[in-house]
Amino acid sequence: MNKLSSEKRIAVVRALAEGCSIRATVRMTGVAKNTVTKLLVDLGRACWQYQSRTLRNLSCKRVQCDEIWSFCYAKEKNVPAEKRGQFGYGDVWTWTAIDAESKLAVSWMIGKRDAGTAQDFIADVSLRLANRIQLTTDGLKVYLEAVEAAFGGDIDYAQLVKVYGPSGDGPEARYSPPACVGCNAKLVSGRPDWKHVSTSFVERQNLTMRMQMRRFTRLTNAFSKKVENLECAVALHFMVYNFARIHQTLRVSPAMKAGVTRRLWGIEDIVALLDGSPAN
Repeated sequence: MNKLSSEKRIAVVRALAEGCSIRATVRMTGVAKNTVTKLLVDLGRACWQYQSRTLRNLSCKRVQCDEIWSFCYAKEKNVPAEKRGQFGYGDVWTWTAIDAESKLAVSWMIGKRDAGTAQDFIADVSLRLANRIQLTTDGLKVYLEAVEAAFGGDIDYAQLVKVYGPSGDGPEARYSPPACVGCNAKLVSGRPDWKHVSTSFVERQNLTMRMQMRRFTRLTNAFSKKVENLECAVALHFMVYNFARIHQTLRVSPAMKAGVTRRLWGIEDIVALLDGSPAN
């Protein structure tokens, strides 16, 4: 069986990390579509396993959480009747948590926008932290029980509820959300520092995800056909974001700022996870 050379693997992963679609990557590298997809899945799994082991005992102080929408197989309204209600067909949400200081993506989870996924996600966030944190989320109600179950009273937690103006008129209103006219900060637990009650960093991370993963780009036919492919693409994205990309403000990678690694990784280091973890 033919095996991709290291140079071809690196070229494929570099293209995917820069936001190219599967088909664009095929055209750029000359690698077959099924081979590109298999590499994405295999490397995505390796990236998830590595970060699951490594992103532990983190000394974060302020964490922000949010959810970002995408879809798999078909948009919710177009899912065939026999597949309706099955996870992986229609709306899929990616839950993310980011450290406000180091900009490290602490945790993420693919699932529904419901109480069960919220509890699993927040529980995972809590297991990665070494100390008490200040947490900010949006006003989604399922966070309340999830945070209580995971942290109890050992957290400083506030929700930031945005207030939107009326929807606009005309065709452009279909693609632009109503204007945000204000925010209400709501105390939930502990004593949060109000000047740090914000979801700005995690919302900026949502934009980064849409820019760097083609399957998250709105109003295109670039979407995940299988939820497994989405999970692997997200794991690869956060591997590159955390370890192999210099943050413009910090001038180091988020993983370096958080003390998770001592050096800036290259794409070749990430590809090497397929054969064994490189040294930090």
